[in-house]
Amino acid sequence: MKIRKNVCLVGLVAVSITACTPQKTIKKTETVKRVQKNNSDTSDNKKTNSADVSYKKEYMLHIGGFDFYKKNIADITKNDNTESYGSIVSAKPSGYMVTKNYFPSVAQNFRQRFLILHYTALNNDKSISTLTEKGVSSHYIVGDPNDREIYQIVDENKRAYHAGISYWRGFENLNDSSIGIEIVNPGYVLYEGRKQFFNYPEWQYRKIAALAKDIINRYNLSPVNVLGHSDIAPTRKHDPGPKFPWKRLYNEYKIGMWYDEATKRNLLNQIDAESFYAQSTTAPFILKIQSMLGEFGYKIENSGELDENTTKTITAFQYHFRPENCSGIMDRETYAILQALLLKYPR
Repeated sequence: MKIRKNVCLVGLVAVSITACTPQKTIKKTETVKRVQKNNSDTSDNKKTNSADVSYKKEYMLHIGGFDFYKKNIADITKNDNTESYGSIVSAKPSGYMVTKNYFPSVAQNFRQRFLILHYTALNNDKSISTLTEKGVSSHYIVGDPNDREIYQIVDENKRAYHAGISYWRGFENLNDSSIGIEIVNPGYVLYEGRKQFFNYPEWQYRKIAALAKDIINRYNLSPVNVLGHSDIAPTRKHDPGPKFPWKRLYNEYKIGMWYDEATKRNLLNQIDAESFYAQSTTAPFILKIQSMLGEFGYKIENSGELDENTTKTITAFQYHFRPENCSGIMDRETYAILQALLLKYPR
């Protein structure tokens, strides 16, 4: 009776294994023999294995007692990447030596999945002191002076405290998986009961674009994962606000998401204004809107009611994709934009 060849070993411990078909237990001694047989390579196999190890090791850099690996050998199309952008952190177990003879495994990818953009709502000096001395932080600060400097205050491999309670497309607590950029900007002031947001100067826009593009390229970030704080926490946050140049970043640098204008226009032309506004406050339509916003990425309850959280989520969506009108009302154009985005960036 034949035994299936795909034997699994856990932690190098020889155990009894039961084949699925037919049912038969392999004894411990048989397992040891099988392992020994599998390890008895031919000379050709030994040469191949040696070459593989040599190929991996030749890209290992040793600088001042630190190891670096600067070559990707994994599948970038699957967002897998073996490249290191800093020194390799290794254990130092007492009485033992950790080697990198077989480093790296191709089965790995980056922790960094998201890029989150914020404004500080403080001036330059207060932004720096708050983000470096208090209980909040980000990986980078883009200040408002017209100079060539961008401040890094947290290692990209470490968690910064910038996202808080957050959600996007099934991911929660995005501090765990994101890089945060804080932009020095006053945020908004209230004028006659309405929020008046501040512009981003040209030199600051250029800094943001260069920094974001570098991060996106190195970590192969998806366009749908380049977001504002208000996207991942729409009921709590407004930043980076409707003055943030999302459309320009997309057009000039291919950063983040934007809808196709022709698709939006075609969808808008298909929406009859009278019937749209007649149903816009009904429970079935509100439920549909909530479902679409949830499908796009926001965390929203499908209540069928036009509640405060729904209005805030619509407002956050408009901050990003319809900054000319951030009323929190799902009008025809906002609805067409949402449809166009769902077509372009499906889950």
